[in-house]
Amino acid sequence: MRTVDDIVQACGGRLLAGEGSREVKRIVLDSRKAEEGDLFVPIVGEKVDAHRFLEQVARNGAAAVLTARHEAGEVAPDLAASTSWIGVEDTRGALQRLGSWCRNQLSLPVVGITGSVGKTTTREMIAAALRAGFRVYKTPGNSNSQVGVPITMWEISPEDEIAVIELGMSEPGELTRIARIARPTMAVITNIGIAHIEQLGSQENILREKLTIQDGLQLGGLLLLNGDDPMLKDVRAREGFRTLYYGTGENCDYRAEDLREEGGRPVFTAVHGEKRVPVRLNVLGRHNVLNAMAALAAAEESGLPMEKAVTTLEEFRGFQHRQQIFEKGGILFLDDTYNASPVSMKAGLDVLASLGQGRRRIAVLADMKELGENTEAFHYEVGAYMKNCPVDILLTLGELARELARGAREQGGAGLTESFSDREELADRLRELLREGDCVLFKGSNSMQLAEIAERFYLP
Repeated sequence: MRTVDDIVQACGGRLLAGEGSREVKRIVLDSRKAEEGDLFVPIVGEKVDAHRFLEQVARNGAAAVLTARHEAGEVAPDLAASTSWIGVEDTRGALQRLGSWCRNQLSLPVVGITGSVGKTTTREMIAAALRAGFRVYKTPGNSNSQVGVPITMWEISPEDEIAVIELGMSEPGELTRIARIARPTMAVITNIGIAHIEQLGSQENILREKLTIQDGLQLGGLLLLNGDDPMLKDVRAREGFRTLYYGTGENCDYRAEDLREEGGRPVFTAVHGEKRVPVRLNVLGRHNVLNAMAALAAAEESGLPMEKAVTTLEEFRGFQHRQQIFEKGGILFLDDTYNASPVSMKAGLDVLASLGQGRRRIAVLADMKELGENTEAFHYEVGAYMKNCPVDILLTLGELARELARGAREQGGAGLTESFSDREELADRLRELLREGDCVLFKGSNSMQLAEIAERFYLP
C-alpha cells in the first residue's frame, strides 16, 4: 500500500498539512467520485479549475489531495484532520511524475498500443490472447491520455504479469510524454489515418508523432507495425530497437493467409515462420484480422506460442458499441457507434454487406469529427465507397454526413436516402421504415450520440 509520504517523494511535492503516513488506495480526477482513502488530483482545464472542489473532497474524507493553489499554513486544521494536502507546482505534471514513479516500481513487460484507428479493439484482442498464459492488466475504458496513463500505472498490481496499455495522442508532443510514463517493452502501431489531422496538419505529421512512442520504448524493445498500412510498411525502428510487421502481405513476419468469412466472422491461418495456426474469430469484419494478427504476434514475442494464444483470442466477442450484433423482432442491429473515421466507417459498411445478404440493408450514419479541412471530401469518399457495398436505405445525421449522402447518391451506393439534423426525427423515421428481416448498421462519431438512438431499437 502506498502512503502520502510516497506520493510526496514521487511527485516532488511538499506536505502542507495532514499526516504523511496515511495510506492511499486510488487516484481520482472527478471530485464526485472521491471517497475515503483516495488521492484527488485537481486538473486545471480550459473551463474549470478543479481546485475549487478541494474543500468538498476533503470534507468527504479523501486521504489526500494535490494542490497548486495553497501554501503551508493556508489549510484549515479541520480540513487536514482526515486529509493530507500535498503542494506541487503543477498538478498535471505532478500526476505524470507519480505515474513514472509507479512504473519504476514494476518489472513486468508492457505492451504499448497507439494508432489512428483500432487502438482499443487491438488492446482488447492482445489482452485476450495473452490471457492464455499470463495474468494481464489492461487499460480500463479510455484512460489513454496524459492524465489517464499515470493512473493506469498506479493501478497495475504486483500480481499482474504483463500489461497492455493504450496510448492516445491528439496534439504534438503528447505521445512522447505518455510513452515515457508507460515505458513499454513492446510498441504496437495499428495504422496511420487522419484522426486528429486538424491538430497535426497531415498524415506525415501524424506518422512522425506516432513514431515518438519510441521515446519511451525500453532499450532492445520491439516496434510491431501494421505491414499492410502504406505509411508503416517501410518504416524501421530506431537504432537499439527491433522491427517486426504483422498483416496479410508477404512482407509481414506475422501474416494471415487463406482468409474467408463465415457469417461475417473471419476465418484464416496465422503464419509465422514454419508455424501455421488456424484461427476462427468471434468478432465481425475483415479489418479484425489485422487486430488478431497483432495480438498473436504480441503473444508469440512475449513467449506465449500462437497456438496457445489463439484459444483465448477466439473467445473474444467485442465490447459495448463496437460492432455488437443484436437481434430483436426479426431485425439484425449492428451497433458500431463508439466512434468513426473514414477507415472504420468503410469497415462497418463491409460488415453490413456481409451480414445483410438476403436482407434489406439499412445504414444509419452520422458525422465523423476531427478530420480537418478536407472533412467534406472524406465524407463524400465514404458515400462513394458504398457503391462497393450498396444499401437499400441510407439515413444520415448531421451536416457533414449530408456530403456522405451526396456521395452515395451520385455514385449509386444507396436507394432511399434521407438526411436529418435532429436525432429524434431520425429515430422516428427509422421506426417507420423498419420491417422484419432488415439488417441495420449504426455508425458515427461518439459526440453525435448515435448510441442512444441505437439502444432504443435493440435493448429490451
